[in-house]
Amino acid sequence: MAIRSRSFVLGLGLAVVAASLLTACATPGGPGSAPAPSASADADGDTSTEAELEAAWLDHGRVVGIVTEGSSTCVPSAGEVAYAGGVLEVQFVEPPAGTACTRDLVPRVTLVSLPEDVDPTQELEIRVTGEGYHGDVDLDGVAGLDPSGETDYQPSAGWTDADGQFVLLTWGSSGCPPVVEDVAAASPTEVTVTFQTPPSDQMCTADMAPRGTLITVDGVEDGDETSAILTGAEFDDVRVPILGRA
Repeated sequence: MAIRSRSFVLGLGLAVVAASLLTACATPGGPGSAPAPSASADADGDTSTEAELEAAWLDHGRVVGIVTEGSSTCVPSAGEVAYAGGVLEVQFVEPPAGTACTRDLVPRVTLVSLPEDVDPTQELEIRVTGEGYHGDVDLDGVAGLDPSGETDYQPSAGWTDADGQFVLLTWGSSGCPPVVEDVAAASPTEVTVTFQTPPSDQMCTADMAPRGTLITVDGVEDGDETSAILTGAEFDDVRVPILGRA
């Protein structure tokens, strides 16, 4: 059964892959954003394809970032969310038909606001259903996470199970998400994420929205002792612990 989600809306899935520039041309037509599939069919004859997923805890356990593969400019958003018995069911919604999408195939992140009775200190099974695909991933709990209360609108980050990959959550204008310029390992427990300086005449929406950024880095430890140092754009050496994978 569906459980009420927290008050803020997390339909925005803006993925940025570090050290990778998009060179593909946009193409009109369908969204073309379904994850890279592998053929599967369940006992009930479901012929949807199975997608590989990754996930990370964010915002003190109020949010998860779910990583799929597909077009970097046509990221699915979170639709209906339900939770029962330690299992989170998420319906992914593709961009409208006719949306212009790049023809690349890259990891990207969709942010999902969690129902209030999810305990982020315990393992969470996440099941995703999309247009013609489905996927399942287990997310280990993280000791000390406390999702009670409202968000503090501060950046947060969490490791996925992919080597060197983490999701960064920031808050600000949905029309002007931060764009990664460079990612570098400053030490085994520090990664510097530098964002591009936006144009002075950039027009931005006046909302306070969650923005998800997917980052991959080599040369750092995938553990909760590692921090991301955010510089550039609106960030002035902001230190953000990367949670999970202790």
